[in-house]
Amino acid sequence: MPQVTGQIKNRGNNIIPYIPDGDFYFTKGVEAFQNRKFDIALKWMKKAIEQKPNEPLFQCQMSVIYTEIGAYHAANQLLTNVLQSSDYIDCYYLIANNYAHLGLLTDAKKYANTYLDKEPEGDFSEDAKQLLELIEIDDDEVEDFDLEDEDELLIYQETAFFHMEKMEWEKALPIIEEMITLFPEHQLPKHDYAQALFFSGQTEKAIELEHEFIEEDPRSLYSLTNLAVFYYELNDIEKCNKYIQSLLNVYPIHEQQKLRVAVTLARTANYNEAYNRFRSIAKGKVKNHASYYRWYSITAFHIGEPAKALQYWKEGCNLHPHLANESGPWN
Repeated sequence: MPQVTGQIKNRGNNIIPYIPDGDFYFTKGVEAFQNRKFDIALKWMKKAIEQKPNEPLFQCQMSVIYTEIGAYHAANQLLTNVLQSSDYIDCYYLIANNYAHLGLLTDAKKYANTYLDKEPEGDFSEDAKQLLELIEIDDDEVEDFDLEDEDELLIYQETAFFHMEKMEWEKALPIIEEMITLFPEHQLPKHDYAQALFFSGQTEKAIELEHEFIEEDPRSLYSLTNLAVFYYELNDIEKCNKYIQSLLNVYPIHEQQKLRVAVTLARTANYNEAYNRFRSIAKGKVKNHASYYRWYSITAFHIGEPAKALQYWKEGCNLHPHLANESGPWN
């Protein structure tokens, strides 16, 4: 980070001891960013760039703020401008990260690999490698079906989803069982089945299944989220926290997976962490999930934002009328 400097002007006997320059504004912007005051951080960073428009570090930091508030296109526009006037290598990783958030995985992979080619031991080299691993995992989870199978699978998925979002576990169970029989290679229904089993009262069987799954794939997002919730519901906080700690290091690419992590953190009373995850979700992509509104409003209420809790609860009830039958975030 640049050292904070100032300019001193001597006008006769009148000494103006300090006139802020670009480095000062940059430092103030970083401080505001670290305190998660993103609007203020952007104002300081804009002033810094006005003072030093050719300083790539300032523009990169501003792009990071845009990324944090979900303005990925604006962030990439800044970074692209930097690359047009300089070869500031960090831009390649930052662009890759933004593309990943936008779901443009091919572009994300290209820029992450470009960064590693140029800076194999750079500051973001480990982050770039992890991003590429996430993209590969995401690719692995995309399964190939012929068109007829896709249509049939979609019907099962939507029906199961409908009942699970309404927490109608007994109705969801037979549908998921049939889906597993017809599509045994598809992984998500197996975790949905474990969840439905648990909340239908078959807790031991559900936990046993998830332990089998996580032995096969220790990085499974669905096993980590399910087991965290299962043990929390059983009041085994020590085991719950074991899986929560693993989840805190997971930042999925797709919105539905981001939502799964956020809901899990909320359901296990990790409200501050849950709130940050909910804020990073593109609402337009999860509007069909009643759980988004249910747990976002509960989270907002618990971190001391009752107005926001009420806003999301009302919005959720308008889109998903069955939520109105629940007690709301304040209960």
